[in-house]
Amino acid sequence: MQRQVEDCQRLAATLGWAVADQYVDNDLSAYSGKTRPEYQRMLEDLRDGSRDAVIVYHLDRLTRVPAELEDFVAVVDAAKVRHVRFVAGDTDIATGDGLMVARILGAMAANESATKGRRVRRKMEQNAAAGLPHGGWRRPFGYDEDKVTVRADEAAVIGILVARFIAGESLRSLAVWLDGEGIRTVSGNGWRTPTLRAMLSSGRIAGLREHRGAVVGKAVWEPIITEDDRRAVLARMAASRTSGRRTPQRYLLTGLLRCGKCEGRLFSQPRKTTRRYVCISGPDHGGCGRLTVTADPLERLIADAVIYRLDTPALADALAGRAAADDQIAAVAERLSEDKTQLDELAAAYATRAITMREWMAARRAIEDRINDAERRLARATRTDALRGLVGNGDLLRTQWAELNLGRQCAIVAAILDHAIIDPGVPGARSLDRDRVRPVWRL
Repeated sequence: MQRQVEDCQRLAATLGWAVADQYVDNDLSAYSGKTRPEYQRMLEDLRDGSRDAVIVYHLDRLTRVPAELEDFVAVVDAAKVRHVRFVAGDTDIATGDGLMVARILGAMAANESATKGRRVRRKMEQNAAAGLPHGGWRRPFGYDEDKVTVRADEAAVIGILVARFIAGESLRSLAVWLDGEGIRTVSGNGWRTPTLRAMLSSGRIAGLREHRGAVVGKAVWEPIITEDDRRAVLARMAASRTSGRRTPQRYLLTGLLRCGKCEGRLFSQPRKTTRRYVCISGPDHGGCGRLTVTADPLERLIADAVIYRLDTPALADALAGRAAADDQIAAVAERLSEDKTQLDELAAAYATRAITMREWMAARRAIEDRINDAERRLARATRTDALRGLVGNGDLLRTQWAELNLGRQCAIVAAILDHAIIDPGVPGARSLDRDRVRPVWRL
């Protein structure tokens, strides 16, 4: 690029022209269709009369799009600019024959770029089918510069992230942990939840090659996590979208308590000295407004009951029955991924006018119904992932409970407890009566 600028400056000196400004768009193709800020600035300067001549290194540096060439010619004609010179190529667009030659050269340049683009896309498709890594200068987290060799230290981090996410920890909490440990992205920046979500949901870390958002086969590099773990990650992300939760949960039992008087849901309510769960009356809540319970002792009681239940034979038997459905859940997750890919393809077909609006809407409705059904099934089925490695280890969990973040605690409780009914208590009582609490177990 610098050499081309110097050649243009040399031609200006030869012609005796003073150079008022330079317009250089680095790393932006004249064929890509993307906005070139400096090119647009040059057109504006020509329109308002700030420039009376233009020197271009070559016609294909000016444009590779025939329509854009016509726009440029219209601008210089309207501004009465009579001097447009090229360093390479004897082209004079001020004459009829010269403009015809420029148009032919522009069409040839456009065709050359289109042909090159097709070759590049075909090569990318071949590489994807063969499981070879995608190009690009930045290595993926977990792999060396060759994009194939696994980096043991980063792979260990990915393993921890996946296990903690499947177990119920939020992406935000994991990003905070990464920054606290001083673990940076490959570009040296701190972690953000979109970056973390993209990495954990990618097929790459499971040894799968993706192309245009879809898995096309096995990759040549070794996986860092299993395909089952990736399906569990995708299922939990789908469950999160279904739940609609956007703000972090503040209380352990939010959404899990029912009033023993009216069966309405109890809501968390902070106070200056104590936290409470209350039944709230009114049109927005619909409760009786006549029951409250202090949060701390209730949360300790429920947590102890959940941890105790982890060691009971009844829970082990229930989970054994759930395990028999693992293959079906994996198939649901796979179909969900296929349906989402098909939905993207349908949108692309409408964008290119391959189908009509009516056809798009009719096809979309069926696909979205399947997606919603699959996400609901996965949301119900994946709650037990929070219990991975905990069944039969209640005593160990009891010693570690206080160290778990709230997201992990909530996931464990919600996996076992469907809800708890809180009966009325004795007015003025200073402690929680255990008989007020009637848990309804999910497992």
